[in-house]
Formats: sequence, structure tokens, C-alpha cells
Amino acid sequence: RQHDTKAQEPKKPFMLPQAHSDMRRVFAYLIKQRCISREVLSEFAREKLVFEDGEYHNAVFVGMDENGVARHAHKKSTATGSGFRINVEGSDPAYSFHYLSKNPNPHTLFVFEAPIDLLSYISLHPQDWKNASYVALNGVSEQPVHKLLELYPQLDHVVLCLDNDEAGLNAASRIHKALQQKGFENVEYDISAHKDWNEQLKASCSEEQEAQDMLMA
Repeated sequence: RQHDTKAQEPKKPFMLPQAHSDMRRVFAYLIKQRCISREVLSEFAREKLVFEDGEYHNAVFVGMDENGVARHAHKKSTATGSGFRINVEGSDPAYSFHYLSKNPNPHTLFVFEAPIDLLSYISLHPQDWKNASYVALNGVSEQPVHKLLELYPQLDHVVLCLDNDEAGLNAASRIHKALQQKGFENVEYDISAHKDWNEQLKASCSEEQEAQDMLMA
């Protein structure tokens, strides 16, 4: 029976998409359309956490494990008007896109729904950003938060920066309760004034542009 063989098919092993020879389209999309800071994006590219896929020019956001091995990848289209985004098959949800600070002292883990929100938040708060750690859930599963807290005891403070909509607020509250049940009490919320941190970043970019235009007029 066809149905049974389908259920027994082994899960595909995880593989990163083939990288493009440059990152021109990803940089253009994230900087021009999404207002992400070039310095921040360059740092993530240097750490091999963001690259451009060779076939479709998607932005690929990579999640590494504690040994620096890629275990998760999230693809987001750079085409204007496209809403395409998907996790690469075989991705381990516990290791979603994150940046771990090299700061060995106790510090904060900032939690987001999407990789672009994570990059937007850092672009809005660039001061000493490398002294904190950041994770994008690629949705609202709390698995990556628990995994990072388990692996890195220096993370002693969690700030939930999920979307300012019903799903995001409900998820933040659920994650907070799950952390409390594990005995982790040092949790705060940072909610954007707009629907999410990228909307907030784009609003602040357009305000800056208007201010510049007025000065030039």
C-alpha cells in the first residue's frame, strides 16, 4: 500500500544549499529593501551565518550547533514582492539561526520570530551588540531557547522580542511560562511599536530619509 511506504521513507539528511559566488542580491535586498545595517550583515556573512543560494538567490540563514556544524537553514526569497520562505529539509529545529556572543560573562539572550527581525533589532540597537546573544525561532517554537540555555550557562537573562500581534504576544507568554517551569526567572519583554522589528526599522529609516531630504531642500 502506497500510504505505508510513504510513511516509512527515511528523513532526508540535512544539507546546506549550494552557495552563490557572491552575495550581491542578498546584500541589496537586506540593506536596500529591509534597511539592515551593512556592518551587522557583514559580520553575520563573515561568520557564515548568512549567504546567498546559488540556484535561486535566496537569502540563507544558517543555524550552527555547539561544534560549529550547520544543522538548520532557513531560506527567504530576495525577489521583490515574493513572500517565499521555508526551512531546508532535515533542519533540526533546536538549532535555528542564532548569534552567540564571544563574551564569556553572564549576558542576555534576545529572542525573535524571524531572522530578519533579529538583524533589524541589532541594526536599531548597534551599541555593543556583540556582548549579547540572539536567536530567531523561525516561527514560535521555544526549542531553540531551551537548547541555548542548556548549552551556554552564561546566558542568564532572556528578552522576548516577538511580534507585536496576537500570535507573537501569545507565544512570548507561553515561552515565558515554559522558562519559569524550568526555574528560569530572569525574563523580560521588548515589544516593537510596529508589528515587528523590521517594520520598526523601516519606519525609522524613512524618518531619517525625510529628515535628510528636508535638510537638502
